[in-house]
Amino acid sequence: MAASTAAARRLLLALAVLAACLGSAPHGAVALRSLGVGGAKAADGDAAVDLDASNFTAFLQTSPESFAVVEFFAHWCPACRNYKPHYERVAKLFNGPDAAHPGTVVMARVDCASKFSFSVMSEDDEAAQVNVDLCNKFSVDHYPYLVWGPPTKFNLAQWKPKQENSELELIDDGRTADRLLKWINKKMGSSFNLDDKKYENESMHPKNTSDPEQIVRAIYDVEEATSHALQIILEHKMIKPDTRDSLISFLQILVAHHPSKRCRRGSAELLIDFDDHWHTNLSLSLEDSTTLLKGAGEKVCGNGVPRGYWIFCRGSKKETRGFSCGLWVLLHSLTVRIGDGESQTTFTSICDFIHNFFICEECRTHFYEMCSSVSVPFKSARDLALWLWTAHNKVNERLMKEEKELDNADPSFPKIIWPPKQLCPLCYRSSSRTADGAMQVEWNEDEVFNFLVNYYGKMLVSSYRETSMQSFQVASISDDSSASSAATVPIGAALGIALASCTFGALACFWRTQQKNRKYYHLRSLKKI
Repeated sequence: MAASTAAARRLLLALAVLAACLGSAPHGAVALRSLGVGGAKAADGDAAVDLDASNFTAFLQTSPESFAVVEFFAHWCPACRNYKPHYERVAKLFNGPDAAHPGTVVMARVDCASKFSFSVMSEDDEAAQVNVDLCNKFSVDHYPYLVWGPPTKFNLAQWKPKQENSELELIDDGRTADRLLKWINKKMGSSFNLDDKKYENESMHPKNTSDPEQIVRAIYDVEEATSHALQIILEHKMIKPDTRDSLISFLQILVAHHPSKRCRRGSAELLIDFDDHWHTNLSLSLEDSTTLLKGAGEKVCGNGVPRGYWIFCRGSKKETRGFSCGLWVLLHSLTVRIGDGESQTTFTSICDFIHNFFICEECRTHFYEMCSSVSVPFKSARDLALWLWTAHNKVNERLMKEEKELDNADPSFPKIIWPPKQLCPLCYRSSSRTADGAMQVEWNEDEVFNFLVNYYGKMLVSSYRETSMQSFQVASISDDSSASSAATVPIGAALGIALASCTFGALACFWRTQQKNRKYYHLRSLKKI
């Protein structure tokens, strides 16, 4: 046993090292864990994100924002240096955790004269101008040069201003912060102001109760909630011998059914690390807890998550919606993705997870009471999805009464019976109000279930651009992409990608073998990772 374990570890190490050495594939552990966009970042104090040829396409492919502005500039250009404060002033409205309007426009920049990539370079790499070809692809002929469009549409072989049938557009009147924001407002039909502050002017944002298409943006909040939940667990040292198995069980559900592919992969990797640091029922040491905490957020859903802000789940006040909303969306999405044979184990995993790890005591007590009232095991995914939907409405009814008494409801997003009629008119057989104003509804549960499957299943992931090993291909992986051509992946990078994928598969198999030997293997399937 010990010899085989050591041999397996040596084999995995060799695979990881080999994958790290080939082409432009991510290095070392990043090949598996950096499922976000490695290297993309804003300079200290800057809001705009600095990109280069190595991460430009992958970053924009996975941006949750509807639109992007990319500034092409040269660091030696005096006009560019003078323009930077103007560009930054607008970028601060849209980028970062303190932005007034996050998730709307992502603002980035590319230094066409840069001699270095943000990616790791070896001592033998040439100090070439890494962004020249990228800037030429967009026909950059002056600085600063601003391009506007949907983030996924920046993935193309060549673009010229005023090009026919293109969703990209050259911003020809943005040389000051006021003029740039005026151009954006005209293009979007918005009324953003340079003086807007966080949680102010919320009437500008679409309300998800009346627009069913808004749910597609919730995938980013589901990632945010997943990472945030794990951080809370580790920061408050909530992993104990009597809660350990419930965490493992919930992570296994995430591995198989999380709507985000990179969260599924990250959850599997966390299980492997969890096994390394805590493979017995002994208490988790402070050192091991710190080790797990250090990279927990990045391991679960990739680099850059949690982002520090919400999009679909954004409230009109700091203290409303956010994490609780994101967690509800995650739970609903899990119940519509499982098979019938998994319904009871998923129910148990969800109930135990909330009971052991949701830090709001009153909330978790109330939820567990609803769990405890279930006397007959679930035999279908439909029954579980409808139970969770009913439980969510019970929570909303309770909170509606409390918020009415305390007058502390979110004015833009008051608690309601879900789904509202404008989202699912067929879900309602009839509805009326009692003397105290409470809503009474006779539901068509078949239509409710169809709505849940479509809303939290198909629509939730329909426009999500996964950042996975495929992201290192230049071709778009968006469902609605219409990129005209794709660049060829270098053979070294392709081999690196393939070996990294094999390494992940080998790690997953190794973890499963270890769990079988330790008597707590519960993982049903890794085939969807």
